[in-house]
Amino acid sequence: MSAEQTSTGPRILLYSDDVDAREQVRLGVGRRLGRGEPDIEWTEVATAAGVIATAEQGGLDLLILDGEADKVGGMGLARQLKDEVFRCPPVLVLTGRPQDAWLASWSNADGVVSRPLDPVELHDAVVALLRASAVAG
Repeated sequence: MSAEQTSTGPRILLYSDDVDAREQVRLGVGRRLGRGEPDIEWTEVATAAGVIATAEQGGLDLLILDGEADKVGGMGLARQLKDEVFRCPPVLVLTGRPQDAWLASWSNADGVVSRPLDPVELHDAVVALLRASAVAG
């Protein structure tokens, strides 16, 4: 097997109750972090219970949480995960507007991107969090 066939891409959990929002994030981030790198392994989740259960299993490199999700928003969920999940991976929160960045800091999120989502800003935030996590880990 070649090195390309044996290497795995980053494992990213994407939480939003809106299927269109999840698609927008996946398209904005892209299939991979850069040319020649392995494909991202996406795990899409539409409920807070699903996020918690999946995060507790481990094996994720990044969590992207929709701060505008109905019922349980990504910011409250981020705070809960950071408090309760051992070795919680970095969390990127998507906010409804730039003025909500202070809420993302309350949530203990490692990064924040506001809507409307700029694909370049979103991709760069994902790359920065994954690289920082790899260096720290």
